[in-house]
Amino acid sequence: MRFIINLLVTGLIVAAACYLISGAHVENFWWAIITGLVIGFVNSVVGGILRLFTFPLNWLTFGLVSFIITVLMIMLSDKIMGSKFDIDGFWTAVWFAIVVAIFEMIVGRVVTKDDK
Repeated sequence: MRFIINLLVTGLIVAAACYLISGAHVENFWWAIITGLVIGFVNSVVGGILRLFTFPLNWLTFGLVSFIITVLMIMLSDKIMGSKFDIDGFWTAVWFAIVVAIFEMIVGRVVTKDDK
């Protein structure tokens, strides 16, 4: 049940980020859920491998390389999803990643307060 709730919240966050950022578009809410799954899968598999190889550089830049990898994984997800999820460019992907991270942080704070 928790997985389904997390999936719906992720879809809502992706849809909200696409609504706030003019260069990001998602077809509808169901495609926002699928987009959240694709971004999470690509970020964990491909992004995880890239983070492993760039660990020393990531450590030297205090995590900036990890953020750039996340942005690149969002752009890769755009290519995988085709016309259902569109990001207009690198800077749009940067803003999309920032907005999604802020929303996830807010939701995470609310959820952890409810668990206590």
